[in-house]
Amino acid sequence: MKRVKKYYERIPKPLRNKYILTILFFVFWIVFLDDYNLIKQNQLQNEVEELEYQKNYYTTQIKQDSTELYHLKNTPEQQEKFAREKFLMKKDNEEVFILRDKTND
Repeated sequence: MKRVKKYYERIPKPLRNKYILTILFFVFWIVFLDDYNLIKQNQLQNEVEELEYQKNYYTTQIKQDSTELYHLKNTPEQQEKFAREKFLMKKDNEEVFILRDKTND
C-alpha cells in the first residue's frame, strides 16, 4: 500500500482530480477512439472540398460543351470548321497537308 501511495503522490496534483481525469479521458476518446473522431472528420471534410471542386469544374465543362454543341447544330460554318479540324475532311478541289512534330509520334 505504501508503494501505491508513493506513486500516487508523484503524480502532479491537477492530474489527481477526478474531474480533470474525466475531461482528459473524454478528449482522448473524441480525438482518437470514437467512430467519428476528429481525424476522420478532417479527412472527410477534405474529401468534400475536393468533390465540390470537381463538381464546379464539371459544371463549367458542361456549360462550355453545351454552348459548343448548340453552335455546331445551328451554324454551318462551325460544322465545317469542326469537320476539318477533328476529322481532317476537305473539299473536292483542295489539298490538305498535315504537319506533325516528331516528338508526338
